[in-house]
Amino acid sequence: MLEETVIAGNTWGHILILLGWVFGALLLGAVVKILLVNFGKSKRFEEKEILQVTFRALARPIPFLFFAIGLKCGLNALEFGKAIDAIIADSLSVLFTVAITFFIYSLVDVLDYAITHFTKKTHTRMDDMMAPMVRKSLRITIVVLALVQVAQILSDKPITSILTGLGVGGLAVALAAQETIKNFFGSLVIFADKPFELGERVKVNGHDGGVEEVGFRSTRIRTLDGHLVTVPNGELANMMIQNIGKRPYIKRTMNVTITYDTPPDKVQQALDILRELLDNHEGMNADFPPRVFFNEFNDCSLNILAIYWYHPPDYWKYLEHSEWLNMELLKRYNEAGIEFAFPTQTVYLASDPSRELRFGASSPSV
Repeated sequence: MLEETVIAGNTWGHILILLGWVFGALLLGAVVKILLVNFGKSKRFEEKEILQVTFRALARPIPFLFFAIGLKCGLNALEFGKAIDAIIADSLSVLFTVAITFFIYSLVDVLDYAITHFTKKTHTRMDDMMAPMVRKSLRITIVVLALVQVAQILSDKPITSILTGLGVGGLAVALAAQETIKNFFGSLVIFADKPFELGERVKVNGHDGGVEEVGFRSTRIRTLDGHLVTVPNGELANMMIQNIGKRPYIKRTMNVTITYDTPPDKVQQALDILRELLDNHEGMNADFPPRVFFNEFNDCSLNILAIYWYHPPDYWKYLEHSEWLNMELLKRYNEAGIEFAFPTQTVYLASDPSRELRFGASSPSV
């Protein structure tokens, strides 16, 4: 009685065969996925990370691929009319295109791991920014090619006609997305010129911080205040970029001011003390000796200029050394009786006999 029941020209037995193929394929796909995941976690491949990544990448699309195979095999057991057969054939072609695309899309992880593993061995960190961009480019290309293939299946037109249509449509999109294209080429300029690397501290358009990410459209900078600033690459490529991370040293310019009533011998002593403290100082490079000069008569003080360079450019160690220098200079000047100057103003009283005050002027005789 079950076999005599007909649905669209097929018996319930045929429908059960279809369901058996589908569920059997899903079950087999799940088993294969579990096996691949377990292979990736086994101790045999602990030191072969690329194989672990490959097993994980293969495990993701396997159930969907097996489902497509099972559905195709199950539908082959059914009979339909020509019109329905054509629709089913196109649907299965689209399904297999999506399954294969998903398969290739997942395998991009293997290439991404290989590129990332290679870039970690290079001295420059600019290569580290290339890995995510290559991954995104490949995946976008795979998706676009899959969409073209689906369009060819559904439209039943040659690939050249579809590409011609995409070319015209692409021109319209390009005109509407000029800023996006500008930012894309800006990113290419940044990668070619290499004005900075990931993690380096830069100053761009008043923003000071470390480079977190460089993408197709923009570059992200984490400022010293913790804010995340996104700068379009099209604009960044034309900006003046100050790369603080590549500085070989930190330069300090000190202006030490002492009072005007300091005698010349004390001024010389002040110079000698400062030169002694900076002689062969911490972080000194022989090619950059410190410089100390009595260089200015300020409005309220005598000015001693000191310039020195700290190597390497470790900012926190530089601050520690600056603190030590300031404390030592304060102690030595106090012991020597050398007074630091500060803004002062002298007021003369009218009763001062040495400075006679005159109110008004006498008229000339005629």
